[in-house]
Amino acid sequence: MAVNPAANIRPAAVAGAFYPRSAAQLTAEIGELLDGVGSLEPRFGFPKVLIVPHAGYLYSGAVAAHGYDELAAARGTVKRVVLFGPAHYVAGRGLALPECDAFETPLGRMPLDKAGIALLADLKQVVRSAAAHAQEHSLEVQLPFLQKMLGEFSLIPLTAGAALTEEVVEVLERLWGGPETLIVISTDLSHYHSYAEARRRDGATLERIAAFAGNINYEEACGATALNGLLQVAQRRKLSIRLLAACNSGDTAGGKDRVVGYASFALYEGDSIAAEDAGRTLIGIAKGSIANALALSSVPARRNHQPWLLQPGASFVTLTKNGELRGCIGSLAATRPLGEDVATNARAAAFQDPRFPKLKRDEWPLCRLEVSLLSAPKPILFADEGELLAQIGVGEDGLILEAEGKRATYLPQVWEVLSDKRQFLDELKKKAGLPPETRLARCKVWRYRVRKFT
Repeated sequence: MAVNPAANIRPAAVAGAFYPRSAAQLTAEIGELLDGVGSLEPRFGFPKVLIVPHAGYLYSGAVAAHGYDELAAARGTVKRVVLFGPAHYVAGRGLALPECDAFETPLGRMPLDKAGIALLADLKQVVRSAAAHAQEHSLEVQLPFLQKMLGEFSLIPLTAGAALTEEVVEVLERLWGGPETLIVISTDLSHYHSYAEARRRDGATLERIAAFAGNINYEEACGATALNGLLQVAQRRKLSIRLLAACNSGDTAGGKDRVVGYASFALYEGDSIAAEDAGRTLIGIAKGSIANALALSSVPARRNHQPWLLQPGASFVTLTKNGELRGCIGSLAATRPLGEDVATNARAAAFQDPRFPKLKRDEWPLCRLEVSLLSAPKPILFADEGELLAQIGVGEDGLILEAEGKRATYLPQVWEVLSDKRQFLDELKKKAGLPPETRLARCKVWRYRVRKFT
């Protein structure tokens, strides 16, 4: 989103302290933090709300990354972020908006969402304060992660001073919106207890947050003002909540005498879809797409507008005939709505796989479909072949191999016929068109997992 060059900009205040000042270094550090998230679980959609910590990236960045990694499918859908953080430097009454037109980090500028801010114009608890935002890190440290995951978006940043839970609730309800709106609550947990005492206190706080307690105090979480309002709204709207990661500064970069606690939660709208139901829907979309292309009007395309199908997703569709491969085409990155991705890949597997002729009508009754939903690929970092082999999960990991501008992938299903790791990689090099003698140390390798539906 373009920002007027004459706009009033709130510049980065803690770049070079809480996170790198250089755009290149910042991009690299965020990439490393996100790559360090161990989850390879394919997801249906993305959260409505994140609760994330706000210390320097050296201390809490890894925990925050677990939250932001959940937004892998949100890019292109989320266009507005409502961001709450506690006021550390300027005490005041209410929830403070800035007096600028945009925020800036080394990764670029984010315009304020004027339409959303206008919805709050008549609320007495919402004030304007440039001072409250000038040095506030609790909001700023979230912005580079958001820029990395979402690309362009508008921002509604609010620092929380002395405000009632009901006042936060009123603001949240007005700004809740639909899938275009993400809400982020910035908060750390307990401060300056011994390591053992912090683990005890924070453990209890995590249980209360997961139970939507709504009466968290400031000894438990410095962002309690916004957190309590959020938990009340989330419970009323029947959101589900999941703890993603938790630790304290004694686990990362600090001593164990006086530590600060960190945690990330994701909250989701709607009933979580069962894998069995999702599978039936995706297979129906794939079958309908091929049947329609074959002009078999008796098998309509199963299209619907369930929210999880409208959110970006990556899939592969595999077609077999009498147990033999008949076509396989897919996407490695979530760049279009999942329902559209499955329909497009199904047609491509049937009619555009260069290894096979186009599927004919009389073949269709003999065919079987498999739809694989992919997780976001994660790079495997290795110094030599031994390190690479040690990290690969036989039967679980799909692999992407790249070298010399050539790239290829094998789904985890390929382990059923290539169970040896070295053979798997040798065949993957061959598929990519690389010479057999290509050293793995010269290759880049990513892994992903799939949910498979038949």
